Amino acid sequence: MLTYTTLQSDRRKFLALTGLTVREFQQLLAAFPPAYQRVYPADHTSEGCPRQRAAGGGCKGQLPRSEDKLLFLLVYLKTYPLQVVMGELFGLSQPQVNYWIHRPLPVLQVALDRLGVRPERDPRHFAQTHPTAEREPRLIIDGTERRRQRPKSPEKQALHYSGRNKKHCDKNVVIVNARRKRIDYLSGTYPGKAHEKKIADAEGITYPPEAVLYKDSGFQGYEPAVKETCQAKKKPPRGELTAAEKRTNRKLARIRVKVEHDLAGVKRSRIVKDVLRNTKEGVSDAVMEASCGLHNLRAENRKRRLRS
Repeated sequence: MLTYTTLQSDRRKFLALTGLTVREFQQLLAAFPPAYQRVYPADHTSEGCPRQRAAGGGCKGQLPRSEDKLLFLLVYLKTYPLQVVMGELFGLSQPQVNYWIHRPLPVLQVALDRLGVRPERDPRHFAQTHPTAEREPRLIIDGTERRRQRPKSPEKQALHYSGRNKKHCDKNVVIVNARRKRIDYLSGTYPGKAHEKKIADAEGITYPPEAVLYKDSGFQGYEPAVKETCQAKKKPPRGELTAAEKRTNRKLARIRVKVEHDLAGVKRSRIVKDVLRNTKEGVSDAVMEASCGLHNLRAENRKRRLRS
């Protein structure tokens, strides 16, 4: 059976199964028990009702320790196996696996928030999340699509069908700080039919007024209140770009590619890279937020290591 005690001695396997180093895991583990207590107070039941007897009664589960609960969830997010496979790895039945997937997921979100690596979700507060010492923050906005199982309902099929990828998808808009290499903002999760610019308009994001915003052609016409917006120039019909315009486009592409690098880091978690099978309400949004937070945790730790 897979446990934290047995796995931590093999650092390469630990990284492959969780996406974190042992040091990063321990940092997240320090915030996990307080977050668990906040989400599930000991004097209340799982349904939020006051307990009639003291906590701790009844049979003990297979994941009694915080480190094993966190390990279980991280292995699921990183590798995204079938629930039967997770049961074999951790000595659980399939219904128990389903329970332990959904129970600690909100706890992980709170723990990431306590560490300061959770992406901002409130568009009205986004302008306040940037360090005041940072002058003219360079922000990159982009959309990302994640495949999901084809819905059975014809109405939902039409809603989630993405004409760009010819697949059923969920869609988010992200904003990346080009200097900090982390996901600073994550929009709500929208069905694949929604256009990126319409998502950005619907979110109503407030930016730092001195920010420079880089965008691609999917955000044509999106002009928020920032110092400057930068977008590559399109080739005119039956015409050609000048040499100066091509050089400008290449410079913009070198900056905008950073958002693709960060999204690749987010999608190290296979649950947001593979076809999403767990279509329970709210799960798609929750796992995307958790994956962005884990990417930010890696980025912050590895940036410090490079500086030292």
